[in-house]
Amino acid sequence: MVMKAHILKIIVLSLFSPLLAFPQGNYKNEIGFRSDNDAYLATRQDKYYTNGLFFTFRHAVDQQKLKPALAKKIWEVEIGQKMYNPVSGKIFDISEVDRPFAAYLYGGGSISWLYQKESVLKAMLQTGVIGPAALGEEAQKFLHSNFGFYDIEGWQFQINNEFQLNSSLSYTGLLVRDTANTFDVTANGYANLGTTFTGAGAGAMFRLGKINELFRSVLTNSRISNSKTDTIPGNEFFFYAQPMIHAVAYDATVSGGLLRDDKGPVTYGTKPIVVSQEFGVMFASKRWTLDFSIIYKSREIDSRAKPDQYASFAAFYRF
Repeated sequence: MVMKAHILKIIVLSLFSPLLAFPQGNYKNEIGFRSDNDAYLATRQDKYYTNGLFFTFRHAVDQQKLKPALAKKIWEVEIGQKMYNPVSGKIFDISEVDRPFAAYLYGGGSISWLYQKESVLKAMLQTGVIGPAALGEEAQKFLHSNFGFYDIEGWQFQINNEFQLNSSLSYTGLLVRDTANTFDVTANGYANLGTTFTGAGAGAMFRLGKINELFRSVLTNSRISNSKTDTIPGNEFFFYAQPMIHAVAYDATVSGGLLRDDKGPVTYGTKPIVVSQEFGVMFASKRWTLDFSIIYKSREIDSRAKPDQYASFAAFYRF
């Protein structure tokens, strides 16, 4: 009987040990998602930027092949969809459309260069579609029917189809940090050029809590590493605030396709200056990242549309 129990124990361990044996050291890959939705605020609103869903894979390049000034180089691929509707997703008359129904469906890639002196440069390229081909109506109806929300009406007023190509360049750099590594301030800036989004923005990020350097931090998605000698410090947990100012040159989800004359049944111009404020909390262990934030934006549309707000949740796993 003892022998049978011993044999059974060996069989169970042999079956499940691959699941229980976590490899030591760092992880060079990361996969996960981000979900944006105004429903997370529990304010019963459903307006403007109403839903976003993004799936991302990241990989750290072999650090032995990098120049001494570079701490890391990380590339990523992403697919995503952004959905927009007027003050409600249930519109019966075109006169109620204070922001066009629109969706942007895309795939893209980016490369981040993380420097030893704690600055990050990121270049991104995306291609996709706006209009009915972006499947916004189908996605919103699926969400509402499966999660017990109201029936959707009004997508016949959405912007027309157009192929999209977008690029972006962003920069993050450390301004100041205390000696205890509990508080720091970074400068942020970006420039977008494309057929969907064209504009630029600048702001600052304030972090308070247990924080890492920018080339080893959840803030810059750099807790992955492709070096046997690189050590990722322990867990991160911090609160953050990020005020920003945005200069908007064009937004095809508001004004319709840039390169076509028939843009849709109803479109608007954009406000040239938009101010945003984001508050959130991030946690990262050796394998996991969790991030939750609330974003407020001033009026973005040259119509009677009001300011917008939504929440964002992200989860990533390293391996």
